[in-house]
Amino acid sequence: MATQKSTTPKPALKLRMRVNIGEQIAVGPGKIQLLEALAEQGSITAAAKSLDMSYRRAWLLIDELNRSLAEPAVASATGGQRGGGSELTEAGRRLIELYRGIEAQALKACAPDIRKLLKLLASP
Repeated sequence: MATQKSTTPKPALKLRMRVNIGEQIAVGPGKIQLLEALAEQGSITAAAKSLDMSYRRAWLLIDELNRSLAEPAVASATGGQRGGGSELTEAGRRLIELYRGIEAQALKACAPDIRKLLKLLASP
């Protein structure tokens, strides 16, 4: 008799770190994901499209992020013969590296407790 695989997804913990300035999220998972997409895609338009986000929403998130940082994460050139463009600055690359590093360290440091927490969930 063949065994039937469960279609219920296996529980997984996902950290969602945010840095707030007052009520504003200065740095969070969505902004980091947008910066990563910008680095990969080469433009705000393409990054937004790859994340199923409007260009305006992506631009507003980047603008908010840039205003929150001591140095901008994204440098943009307007118009011109080549149509302008945007790219990560060194500060933007460093921000991604630090954010992802903190996530990885937190998951590693909390691994025993995460396993205990996941064991409390119903099995699929």
